Amino acid sequence: MKLDMFSEIQDPRPWPQGSEGHEHARITQTLEQARLADELGYGCWWQVEHHGAEEFSLSSAPELLLAALSQQTRNIRLGHAAVLAPTAINHRIRIAERAAWLDHLSNGRVELGLTRSTAPEWRLFGADPATVRDEVAETFRTVPRMWTGDTTVTAGVPVLPAPYQRPHPPLWQAASTPASFEEAGRRGVGVLGTTLWEPLERVARLVELYRAAAANCTEPVGEFVNNQIAFFTFVHCAETDEQAMRDGAAAAAAWYTARALTFFEAADAFVENLGREQQLIAAPDGGGLAGDFIRAEAAQAATGTGPNAAQVAIGTILQGGTVPDDELFEALNAQDSLIVGSPETCRKKLRAYADLGIDRLMCFHQMGGVSHDSVLESIRLVGDLIPEFDV
Repeated sequence: MKLDMFSEIQDPRPWPQGSEGHEHARITQTLEQARLADELGYGCWWQVEHHGAEEFSLSSAPELLLAALSQQTRNIRLGHAAVLAPTAINHRIRIAERAAWLDHLSNGRVELGLTRSTAPEWRLFGADPATVRDEVAETFRTVPRMWTGDTTVTAGVPVLPAPYQRPHPPLWQAASTPASFEEAGRRGVGVLGTTLWEPLERVARLVELYRAAAANCTEPVGEFVNNQIAFFTFVHCAETDEQAMRDGAAAAAAWYTARALTFFEAADAFVENLGREQQLIAAPDGGGLAGDFIRAEAAQAATGTGPNAAQVAIGTILQGGTVPDDELFEALNAQDSLIVGSPETCRKKLRAYADLGIDRLMCFHQMGGVSHDSVLESIRLVGDLIPEFDV
């Protein structure tokens, strides 16, 4: 399992009183973190794309940051995780052009992910929620064809330059539901998920779902099947478990959870997803692998003991309630949804992830109010573990 880096560029309040430079400080700190990750041998730097996210993420122009990193790093790969692919936000021709340019600037180090985004960003750009799914599917279908010189998808006009990598950079899809994991596998693209709120047992079943779908992919959208699984989670390593907590790990995990569920309007998305799952179950073909997954999960829930502490806490937040930082952290930690502690503690948790068959663990070091110095120390300590996992 390769150890990668995942970056949102978070800038939480309270900001320095009377200071106009906090955003610039976060950006320059990100560049420093990326240079260190490159020196230590991390596999890939994954940069998100968000708009209108305020303190949750400053990463509104990730293609510019990644271009800067292409000139400041030498070995680490550069991943866009993921381009918001509805046409109103990023036209597919521009996606193809920008990624190809970045591939040249980095001498062939690009990994390109795509996603449909969520309601707040659809509203901001005027995207139609009814069409974004089809638009992303069309982008997956056409971008690799543009890269390989097929002008039938662009009315005879070539899209230039072609990428530096041949036949083209690896493609990925951000996924959060069983249906999207299956979709990524059937497209023959890598899958980008999160363990941050998922128990490892469910992550293991999502890994199996994706592998089964990818194994059945006979017509990938690109020139090859990128059968890889990447998950991101909060990783904070310090000299001792106690120091990791003094660094603010519990508060950071709680802050991120509350901000993410709010920014992504997760309560509404949860209801929408339940409706889609019901459609899958009722589909004449049974809903494919995702339908089987959902039915098995429902059967397991019917015979189980009810929601665990993390599910209860997240449900409380979705309903507008609050959960104490330490309580939320302990609930997430108990189901191994995050990796926090001493090098030995982190080693054990990383091994559990590797044993699931995950190809890339995207370490989310810079989260919430954890200080820049503590982030750098965490990057260094986890970097020392890379040779044990990247074999």
